[in-house]
Amino acid sequence: MAAARRLLTRTLDGGLPEREQVAAAGAVVAELGSPERLSELVGELVRGEGDPEGCARLSYRHVLGFDKLLLIDAGPRHMLRVHLWHAGAGGTGREDIHNHRSALASHIVRGRLCMELYETGGGDGFEAERYEESLADGSADWLLTPAGPARLRLAHTGRYAAGSTYALPAHTLHRAWCDTPVPTVTLFLETGAERRRHTDVFTAAGPHAGAVPKQPLDVPGYLAALNALAELLRSP
Repeated sequence: MAAARRLLTRTLDGGLPEREQVAAAGAVVAELGSPERLSELVGELVRGEGDPEGCARLSYRHVLGFDKLLLIDAGPRHMLRVHLWHAGAGGTGREDIHNHRSALASHIVRGRLCMELYETGGGDGFEAERYEESLADGSADWLLTPAGPARLRLAHTGRYAAGSTYALPAHTLHRAWCDTPVPTVTLFLETGAERRRHTDVFTAAGPHAGAVPKQPLDVPGYLAALNALAELLRSP
């Protein structure tokens, strides 16, 4: 745990320009996301190191169809998570296109993700509804505020197998999903001292609810999820 925190601080602190921050974030998750290194980190958390209570409060099933397990919370600077994608688990991952509050990087530990990148504008795209997503006052629930129609264009499609890494600036519009019959595990990092107040969400699937509640894990549920993850990492 201490070694992972030192790596985050040594590599990413210091006010790097966004392009360098994105590249550095990719290098960090590639190093920490090796099965051996990640298994070691998860094992430390299972034994009670770190902040199980604080991490449990920020761990939940995401509306896009994956389990979001916080490993290291470094406040506004770095949030290191495991995303556990369940094939065929539903969610809106194939519908919603979004960006993030800060730069991100993701390393595929096992399984495979598909991802699409999008751009706004242009006459050869498709119509979508735009929302501004923010956090509700006094809770961690998502608030979705309609922001009018938009036009999007598909710019890139890729598949990322185990051992692959991708890193994106905060404003990059994208959507990702698991396309395998087995679970996919990714190590995900959001980083940067400057965070946007809201993210943008686009959908062509019809209106969204104004608020989407989060149901955080309790500590026993969080530790059980980590134990299940540890077993998955040990499996062939």
